[in-house]
Amino acid sequence: MPQITRIHPVSHSAQKMFDLVADVEQYPQFLPLCEAIAVRERRQKGDVELLVSAMTVGYKAIRETFTTRVLLNRPALIIDVSYVDGPFKRLDNRWRFEETGPESCNVHFHIDYEFASRMLGMVMGAMFEKAFRRFTAAFEERARVVYGPPRVGTDQTGA
Repeated sequence: MPQITRIHPVSHSAQKMFDLVADVEQYPQFLPLCEAIAVRERRQKGDVELLVSAMTVGYKAIRETFTTRVLLNRPALIIDVSYVDGPFKRLDNRWRFEETGPESCNVHFHIDYEFASRMLGMVMGAMFEKAFRRFTAAFEERARVVYGPPRVGTDQTGA
């Protein structure tokens, strides 16, 4: 039952990073393995937006589509993703964006998943692990493309 938890400092505001991750329609442009995404439903309930989306991921000859329910909680800067349908037995994902400065934040990422088929888990599992490690870099690079390079003095690496 794989789980991945990461806290990653980013030189962009928590709100900007929230907006970037919430813009799921753009994922095929930059996210590893993501070939297509379709938002099937979008509803606003107070400060929380609900999306139901289907994402198609591919690796070599394997293509799988799975559907998730995504809750975008802007005031709390939290994105919760829960599994609806597809090749998983279970999939829960949470993003939390924590301000650390005017143009910096920590991105908290957690995913807990299990494939429904043991065979698919063996085939896709190692590939998913590699992809999740590359997601951080993909989102950070996307932030540079969308928002520009970090401003001088806001880079958390000390540069």
